[in-house]
Amino acid sequence: MMPEMDGFILAAQIKQDPRLARTTIMMLHCRGQRGDAVRCCELGIAAYLTKPVTQDELWDAILLTLGAISQTSTPALVTRHTVREHRQGLHVLLAEDNVVNQRLAVRLLEKWGHTVTVASTGKEAIAALAQQSCDLVLMDVQMPEMDGLEATAAIRTQECGTGTHVPIIAMTAHAMQGDAEQCLAAGMDAYMAKPIRPDDLYTAINQLLQGELDHPRSAATPPVSPLLREEGVRAPLNVHGAKGWSCTMCQRLSCASTALLMALVTTYI
Repeated sequence: MMPEMDGFILAAQIKQDPRLARTTIMMLHCRGQRGDAVRCCELGIAAYLTKPVTQDELWDAILLTLGAISQTSTPALVTRHTVREHRQGLHVLLAEDNVVNQRLAVRLLEKWGHTVTVASTGKEAIAALAQQSCDLVLMDVQMPEMDGLEATAAIRTQECGTGTHVPIIAMTAHAMQGDAEQCLAAGMDAYMAKPIRPDDLYTAINQLLQGELDHPRSAATPPVSPLLREEGVRAPLNVHGAKGWSCTMCQRLSCASTALLMALVTTYI
């Protein structure tokens, strides 16, 4: 939204000018509205993203948009979902004992193009990593038999002999003072609070893996999380500290996937 003239009117005028008709237009909107996608296609707008947009999402959307334009004269509309679906899939190990959180995380990760292996305990997570390599581990801190801190410490000990380092994101339902320091001390790379928020999880994975690519390290190097501020430990990503499912949370999930929301509802019923 802009004063005097909104983005759709401006895009229409640009396309009507013969000198600018071939210009690639990407639209950023503060909130998606019904019918916007159809309107974008009618006006020849190549991409439509709702704000806030992360730097990674914007960059990938630009690359995808330009690539689509060079391949066909009538490219499909690039959206946030298109960007996520075109990203290279990861093999993610999810260590989580709660069935609801398992379903939520698995559906989100698979929707983003990742392959997921589920472990219900810390021991199962260690066994899974011994049998197969993974690009990322989402580790619940509180689990039966062996918790996430113990499992992470065991994984890091094993890695000292191999020289490898798998990124581990800690997840906890009880965000307490000092939890982040405890997680990092155990060898985890990042920390976020539950319930899982789709946007927060997506950003956490992106930021952590980008840090791994930009600054590769061996298992002997102390982990430093890119999700932490320079001046100290950042507050958990769940800034509201909610312990249950709120109406806002359900609205977010319904936007991400109606099928996902229904799957979670039927789990409780």
